[in-house]
Amino acid sequence: MTLLANDIILETHDLCRRFGGFHAVKNVNLQVKRHSVHALIGPNGAGKTTCFNLLTKFLEPSAGVITYNGADITRMPPAAIARKGLVRSFQISAVFGQLSAFDNVRLALQRKLGVAMKFWLSFRALRGIDEEAAQLLDSVGLLPFMHVRAGELSYGRKRALEVATTIALDPEMMLLDEPTSGLGTEDIERVADLIKLAAKGRTVVMVEHNLGVVAGLCDRVTVLQRGEILAEGSYDDIAKDQRVIEAYVGVDDE
Repeated sequence: MTLLANDIILETHDLCRRFGGFHAVKNVNLQVKRHSVHALIGPNGAGKTTCFNLLTKFLEPSAGVITYNGADITRMPPAAIARKGLVRSFQISAVFGQLSAFDNVRLALQRKLGVAMKFWLSFRALRGIDEEAAQLLDSVGLLPFMHVRAGELSYGRKRALEVATTIALDPEMMLLDEPTSGLGTEDIERVADLIKLAAKGRTVVMVEHNLGVVAGLCDRVTVLQRGEILAEGSYDDIAKDQRVIEAYVGVDDE
């Protein structure tokens, strides 16, 4: 499929969220291009997490509209938009700790068969997806750990497993909440490579505090400050924007 320059998959119009008299998100107009990697960044308290929770429908907006593939999803519940192909991963790794890495991925793959909730099916009936599960684990470097319980994996490997299970769901769009949070340098590089892998043929929106990761991964960056869009553009553009520099490092009052 040939993509148009203005092929927008996710869009917001005057998106707002108030908590009492406080505007956590105010009049945010966001456009995410299909098959791009788009970051939401900003200093602490900028409204990134609130905006992310609005996009993924874990918070209801006080005002404004959210559209996905041209359809209004503003009042749609999270499960419904997930079925449309928009899947969220969490800041804290969300895997089934008592299941092996292999079974976590196989469970996600069951969605394709329409049997995701039929846990009573015999394992024999699911053999058709075993090879695909193994291939996914191999792609994220977890094949040697396929029979290890997820709860026993290191934090970095749990994040890799989460990426594998998200890919297994075959979403059209992935929303990643602080994917490198709490990781050491080696694991940050590994997870960044996994995001590149997961982004092939998909759209990714990510909230991320590590600007090195943002610079290496993202096609477009939206900077939030006090709940509003401060700047937007390529990483190189926003890195040179004096307003962004002041938002992150502050200004001398003298």
